[in-house]
Amino acid sequence: MILDSLKNAALYYSLNPRFKAAFDYLAQCDPANLATGKHQILGDELFVNVSELDLKPREEALLEIHDKYIDIQVVVGGTGKEEFGWSERKDCKEPKTPFDREKDLQLFTDLPQTFYTLQEGQFTILMPDDAHAPMLGTGHVKKLIFKVLK
Repeated sequence: MILDSLKNAALYYSLNPRFKAAFDYLAQCDPANLATGKHQILGDELFVNVSELDLKPREEALLEIHDKYIDIQVVVGGTGKEEFGWSERKDCKEPKTPFDREKDLQLFTDLPQTFYTLQEGQFTILMPDDAHAPMLGTGHVKKLIFKVLK
């Protein structure tokens, strides 16, 4: 798991050949006017899901994992501050769902090992080994979730 300021995005370009394209897209788009839904950038190799959602309490946290994609998540507006739960994937022992290959998603009911808050102007990178529980907190946020083929 990586949490950093958008001004430092270039430090992470070497981690994946598509990271630069994701951050370039973010710099060139107008997030406030970006419609909710899926937006293709590099086909299935890189796309962004734009969401507007109400945050939920920590007690409702479900850890999720992905095999195929890395997440880059960025809050771009709203009235809340999004909190994430995080655990090492290897420590997830209580599956809520089987792994869905089509959605590249499995949910777990394990309690997160730690929590952190994503502020506007920051991003978080979540690798396949990072089990994460997004959408926690109070209020409403608009966010971009870049799905980057690992």
